[in-house]
Amino acid sequence: MNRREFLTAAGSAAFGLAMVSPLAKLAVAMTAKPDIKAIAFDAFPIFDPRPIFGLTKSLFPKQGEVLGKLWFAKIFGYTWLRTAGDQYKNFYAVIEDALTFSANHLQLNLTFEQQKQLMNIWLNLKIWPDVKPALQSFKDQNIRLGFLSNMTEKMLRMNAKNSGIENVFEFYLSTDRVEAFKPDPRAYQMGVEAFGLPKENIAFAAFAGWDASGATWFGYPTIWLNRLDQPTENLDTNSIIMEKNMGGLVDFVARS
Repeated sequence: MNRREFLTAAGSAAFGLAMVSPLAKLAVAMTAKPDIKAIAFDAFPIFDPRPIFGLTKSLFPKQGEVLGKLWFAKIFGYTWLRTAGDQYKNFYAVIEDALTFSANHLQLNLTFEQQKQLMNIWLNLKIWPDVKPALQSFKDQNIRLGFLSNMTEKMLRMNAKNSGIENVFEFYLSTDRVEAFKPDPRAYQMGVEAFGLPKENIAFAAFAGWDASGATWFGYPTIWLNRLDQPTENLDTNSIIMEKNMGGLVDFVARS
């Protein structure tokens, strides 16, 4: 091969690599595993909300189940409306507003004592049985942990303290800091700023399908802990990984 032939061949090869390189990079990006260095948790993958529904049934045997469902639906409906309308109110206050509406809507005679019981249970939630072993696994792997929740910081800390896990979490990020409830991007951005990591390195553990969708839209590698076997949301977020319990999250982090 003479010099002219060599230069021509080399130039063609370089052009070919230049053309293929973006596709190769895309293929690598699509198959690369996320490098998870931290996990931001919604409250309910950690705390079991079922006693809240149990209490509504206990206080109102005939309408308690309906009350519980309406109450939860109205809580999150109010958070979305307040964020959209720029009328923020802390989550504990929203819970109370939603309870009052729900009781009135069902024409229940909600006494002061009953209301106090229903509100106080939000400050006395217990963790799911699989939480402590999973948290220990994450600590053993030097995975940083924090809450990123609509709940107030007081609610998060009281519930964590009651279960002896208060010191496990580096951050207690409440939407009170940005005065915007999830799924507003300002809420999810708190995790990036607190951990000081790219969003791609922070796994988000969601309890509700809509929250999992919001975190995915934001750009977090998202694991939906669908503990109550809820239907999948139709929100064009097929990349969400759905698991039934903390074991699935542990496996995901171990694979990253």
